[in-house]
Parts: sequence; structure tokens; C-alpha cells
Amino acid sequence: MALIATTLALATIGTANAAGCLKGAVVGGVAGHYAGHHAVAGAVGGCVVGRHLAKQHAQQESHLQAVQRQPAQAQ
Repeated sequence: MALIATTLALATIGTANAAGCLKGAVVGGVAGHYAGHHAVAGAVGGCVVGRHLAKQHAQQESHLQAVQRQPAQAQ
């Protein structure tokens, strides 16, 4: 049952959204398993958190690149 749910979830995730989801799902699944045999719930939660963190990281990288491209202001 869990294999079917995981396969279905991964099939519906786009490649852009999978950036942090797969890592988060693995970590969350393992943590959920050891926290009371809730691996599927942990994997889903880990996916959500992983996607959020990957999005934040991408925004920070984009901002950093934009700042580096700006010419230095003369004082």
C-alpha cells in the first residue's frame, strides 16, 4: 500500500518541485518510521518541508546572483 502511494505521489510531482521533495521524503519517511511506524505521513511531511526549503534556497541564490551582477556604486 505504501509503495503504491509513494509511486503515485512521485509520478505527480514535476521535476522542478522534486528538488527538495525527494530528499525530504526520504528523511521524513525514516523519521516517521522510527517515531511510531508513520513512514508514509513522515514522507509526505518531509516532502512538503523539503520543497519549501529548496524554494527558499533557490530564492536566496537568485538574490545573491542579482546582487553580484550589479556594478559597484562609486562613493
